[in-house]
Amino acid sequence: MAFLALPPSSIVNITVLQVHLRSLGSWKASGPLQGFISPHPRIKQFPICCNKLSSWEPSPVTYAPTDDSDGSLLKGSNNIFESMNTEEIAEAPVTDSRDEVIDTSNRSSMQFKLIKWPMWLLGPSVLLATGMAPTLWLPLSSIFLGANIASLLSLVGLDCIFNIGATLFLLMADACARSKNLTQTCSSQAPVRYRFWNMIASIMGFLIPLTMFLISHKGFLQPQLSFISFAVLLGPYLLLLSIQMLTEMLTWHWESPVWLVTPIVYEAYRVLQLMRGLKLGAEIVAPAWMMHTIRGMVSWWVLILGMQLMRVAWFAGFTAQARQES
Repeated sequence: MAFLALPPSSIVNITVLQVHLRSLGSWKASGPLQGFISPHPRIKQFPICCNKLSSWEPSPVTYAPTDDSDGSLLKGSNNIFESMNTEEIAEAPVTDSRDEVIDTSNRSSMQFKLIKWPMWLLGPSVLLATGMAPTLWLPLSSIFLGANIASLLSLVGLDCIFNIGATLFLLMADACARSKNLTQTCSSQAPVRYRFWNMIASIMGFLIPLTMFLISHKGFLQPQLSFISFAVLLGPYLLLLSIQMLTEMLTWHWESPVWLVTPIVYEAYRVLQLMRGLKLGAEIVAPAWMMHTIRGMVSWWVLILGMQLMRVAWFAGFTAQARQES
């Protein structure tokens, strides 16, 4: 017990001295050295009084607080290892930061829910006000003055209003489809087959009316239809179809969750566009082949719209099956 009470430098000196004396005792010295050196030296009687540290022993680390005026941080000793528990100091701020992050995420999720709830009613209302109401309730005579440039610009402006409402609706639908946890990224990639068949349907919607118009100008279909009359009947239709194709490609590129509803929004309005074209064809006395072409386009897009709705049903069943398996 007295040996353990000695300072570290004294213990090292005693150990070195024991090893040195044992090595000397193992020698076979002659003469007076044999009487002086015994095989079992006693070292308990040696008083060691040394306060000076050796050159290889580091000095104890002291901690002097700078901003602790009353000395409440470290009391009783100036040794940092005796007064401070490093594990408690390291864990305390981490726990506080985790609680702070959880509270922040909960608040942000609640704010996101409060913003998302009105979108379920606001988005369809915007789509109804910009798309269906002008087409169904606005008198056709107020925007159509005949087969001229003014009527074409009026019809294009009417469809541009719908396109603005459709874009706002898709942005709101994208916001509602995002995850509740704002830190997680939400990406939904459209299948390759879905992209292929959508592009084929859109290209066919372009080629059929353009082919009929070129055939009529070649003289195979009589009577011929002027360019301005064709533009009034199907010009807004072709313009909105190109905007739909661009919007679909953007949703595929951005991996937005609204890639499934984008064609449905535009195709439902396209049916109304073509039905409006039938009324305009009766106003300008369009040829019979042109009227049959528009009726065929209405049937084509109703078929494509039905296929899109079946894809929505398939996707809902696929998602439910994936949730059950997980």
